[in-house]
Amino acid sequence: MSVERSELANGLTVVSHAMAEVETVSLGIWIGAGSRSEGLGEHGVAHFLEHMAFKGTARRSAKDIAEEIEAVGGELNAATGVDSTAYYARVLRKDLPLALDILSDIILTPRFDRSELARERDVILQEIAASMDSPEDIVFDLVQEAAFPDQPVGRPILGTADSVSRFKRAHLGCYLAAQYHGPNMVLVAAGAVDHAALVAEAERRLMSLDATATPDPNGAVYGGGAKRSAKSFEQTHLVLAFEAPPYRHADYFTAQICAGALGGGMSSRLFQEVRERRGLCYAIYSFSSGLSDSGMFAIHAAGGPNRAHELFAVIRDELVKAAEEGFREDEIARVKAQLKMGLLAGLESSSARTEQLARQILIHGRPLSTQELLDKVEEVEASHLQALVERLLASPLSLATVGPILHVARFDAVAEKFTVPSSKAA
Repeated sequence: MSVERSELANGLTVVSHAMAEVETVSLGIWIGAGSRSEGLGEHGVAHFLEHMAFKGTARRSAKDIAEEIEAVGGELNAATGVDSTAYYARVLRKDLPLALDILSDIILTPRFDRSELARERDVILQEIAASMDSPEDIVFDLVQEAAFPDQPVGRPILGTADSVSRFKRAHLGCYLAAQYHGPNMVLVAAGAVDHAALVAEAERRLMSLDATATPDPNGAVYGGGAKRSAKSFEQTHLVLAFEAPPYRHADYFTAQICAGALGGGMSSRLFQEVRERRGLCYAIYSFSSGLSDSGMFAIHAAGGPNRAHELFAVIRDELVKAAEEGFREDEIARVKAQLKMGLLAGLESSSARTEQLARQILIHGRPLSTQELLDKVEEVEASHLQALVERLLASPLSLATVGPILHVARFDAVAEKFTVPSSKAA
């Protein structure tokens, strides 16, 4: 593996991974700021700014941006998360300078044309409206709000119709000026890339970035609670969640393996018990997501409104069983194999590799070797998983439901006793 790293005078980190026998290159600029870095009156501004980056710069119109990248067969996109924002492209080897020029242009000199801003506002409002037609989107927004109440981490990344409708050019400019600084950004390329040439291109185009450090993001304080929407859908969606280890915590990989053993595929405990044996839902899955200072371990399922209380009760029983009896070695081995497969498969995709390296730099401050990651997976033992489930059940429950529940009293009775005995929680 050929991973090289440099740092420009303005604090921008440049990382590359040269991949043999690849003729294309994936590259992107990641900013260590997303929705959690928004201040008062800025809910949704990080996502709005990401959209506006493609709507014209000092040198290019929105049409110019699209035509230039597509003229060379390239792709251009962006994404906003809680902890980061990314602008990325994929092009042929010879077109890396053009791709980086476009990426640099949209980050450094966005035009924020008023007419384009008005049009894009309408696009985002439609995106928000579309999310309100998706019960899965709604239930995850609700559980995030329940888990992290009254703070940016608990708010939808898209913003609300009210907040987005209020944004003006100044809001976008202020957020960009506050967060898009060299020390808070990383340029990554993987595939057909020469590191020295990449650094030279970065020095040519990105040295005007502010070299000062950015403010620490708003802290995440896990709370817990319940949120319910009775909006009419064919099924009742539910998510139950607990506080999970942040991504720098020693138990981060323990949580990943635990999530896989409980609800990571058709052979997982929840899928087998809830769907295969009882037929309570079509799909059920679990995952653990990390932030820099907290995290959330969540289980999502959807089923008929007349059996929601039974669905919830079975999930509860499976979690308590895991806390009391632990996991079998064959279950753990299966999930470890799945995680290893994902890690190694990421090395075969230049796009996946750029994202992997960018996240490692933003989270850990350095690239992590594949062997180091594989070792972290292998170090997890059955006792670690059982202890983690006990801690999860001892943390406050976050619960969200969307859709009708026909036996509310029975459902609430299950929710009220959703805990392990105090002796276990201790």
